[in-house]
Amino acid sequence: MAKVILVTGGCRSGKSEFAERLALSCSKVRRYIATCPVCDEEMAGRVRRHRERRRADGWETIEEPCELSEVLRQSLPESVVLVDCLTLWISNLMVRAEERGDVFDESAAEQESRRLERTLSDVRATVIFVLNEVGMGVVPENALARRFRDCSGRCGQVIAGFADEVYFLVCGIPMKVKGNVR
Repeated sequence: MAKVILVTGGCRSGKSEFAERLALSCSKVRRYIATCPVCDEEMAGRVRRHRERRRADGWETIEEPCELSEVLRQSLPESVVLVDCLTLWISNLMVRAEERGDVFDESAAEQESRRLERTLSDVRATVIFVLNEVGMGVVPENALARRFRDCSGRCGQVIAGFADEVYFLVCGIPMKVKGNVR
């Protein structure tokens, strides 16, 4: 089974940079799975800057907004895979369901997260997931935003439940909340 690490925290808390540093210490064979859809020019610029920054460290980047299990199955033994991020993955799954006329709810988020867990039982790599902690603010004012918060929170609970290590970041400072201290 894969070694699983979850890195969570608020937006702009330093999660991605911390996760990248962890990955660099794990293996020289690095795969970055980006879940962010490019929807405007500003986002395209962000994606381009991030990709350029990683290129110097030998990352292979795969852009996959929804089908994480399929990409994770292709992980090389002894490699490290960084999935950034599960929050956007949940959002992408919600949008895809809506486009099909379905509703992606907390139960669906748990099912998809459990699917990742089953996939990882056959993966022989270190997998680092990044997830925004979206449930620490005010209760969202509309039903869609509340459903998104609930789905993201359920995903985080499931992933943290089977993860070997969990880190929570605040203002760029990581706190280990699960796993052996290195």
